[in-house]
Amino acid sequence: MGGDFPVVVQSMTNTDTADVIATADQVEALARAGSELVRLTVDRPAAAKAVPHIRDELDKRGVDVPLIGDFHYIGHKLLDVHPACAEALAKYRINPGNVGFKEKRNSQFSSMIETALKYDRPVRIGVNWGSLDQDLLARLMDENAALSEPKDIPEVTRAALVASALENAARAEELGMGADKIVLSCKVSDVQNLIAVYADLAASCHYALHLGLTEAGMGSKGIVASTAAMAVLLQNGIGDTIRVSLTPEPGGDRTREVIVAQEILQTMGIRSFTPLVTSCPGCGRTTSTVFQELAEKIQSHVRDRMPAWRDAYEGVETMNVAVMGCIVNGPGESKHANIGISLPGIGEEPAAPVFIDGEKTVTLRGPNIAEEFHKIVDDYVDSHYQRRSGKAGPTTSSAAAQ
Repeated sequence: MGGDFPVVVQSMTNTDTADVIATADQVEALARAGSELVRLTVDRPAAAKAVPHIRDELDKRGVDVPLIGDFHYIGHKLLDVHPACAEALAKYRINPGNVGFKEKRNSQFSSMIETALKYDRPVRIGVNWGSLDQDLLARLMDENAALSEPKDIPEVTRAALVASALENAARAEELGMGADKIVLSCKVSDVQNLIAVYADLAASCHYALHLGLTEAGMGSKGIVASTAAMAVLLQNGIGDTIRVSLTPEPGGDRTREVIVAQEILQTMGIRSFTPLVTSCPGCGRTTSTVFQELAEKIQSHVRDRMPAWRDAYEGVETMNVAVMGCIVNGPGESKHANIGISLPGIGEEPAAPVFIDGEKTVTLRGPNIAEEFHKIVDDYVDSHYQRRSGKAGPTTSSAAAQ
């Protein structure tokens, strides 16, 4: 992580960590969706006791995703009393705002760093404006009030976030932690403040940075806010790992935050995770239900097939598929994709030309257009991407389902 390495996608469970199977199930789902790091809440002895069993359960399932322990208030005690937990975790997240208070702060922070050093684990020093070190904030507010031209409160708060992260990182280095084992974050829930605080943080240090708009919200609000904030930072080369902190909708899938994080990186051209499906929004020219249903089927087919494709073929995640709704932009957009289909709009001939690498190859008609197009996509993957050594390429949708 950091430097020239790819930006890493992270997620976090919302199960009770003490429930080994439920947590392992969710970690597995997040990892299968593409989360490269998964964070767990370790808030009490029962959770700390469960962590090594979660790691063992995941190993049995062949899920080797690294686990990060998220500690607050009593992390120093949990790591000390439960060494199996300390060893099972790949990284520790420490919040300087609640690692300890008053005279205990330094000793308890030092204890966690010393445990990390013992097990050769990196740490994320994660500052959050909802749990900011109040002593530090008060000191900076007093200093600001004494200025002839005081800064506004949000600016002082951002300065306190950065100061907290940097002061604690310096303390970790004094204790023997290498700079390459330290990740910093300064999370807020406001888009403009997040952009500003990370710009200040990046200009002040060379540590790896974890990006995330904390408490981003639910549904489209959380997605839009997270994208608006992190896209600006990523475009400016700021950020080494990201998390999209979505509030799940009732009964919603936790993996959505992973998919959104991947789509931010992929649509910006930073990384590729799964073939992109380009589709038009539809308008009065399109036969909307047919076009929408096909676009949804193709998107689902590609995402469902991707785990098998990724395992068997090299580079398949860079493939681009276009599903267009009428003759106006359909053929042209389809030609720009690796594989494209242009559906007939209202009043157009009931035919759907298919383009492969810019050339029209076939015209589909009838009630099974989606299934026939799925087969064309599968055949394209099998014929255009190199098989990984010793891997047999999946050939049919039914085989993948089994």
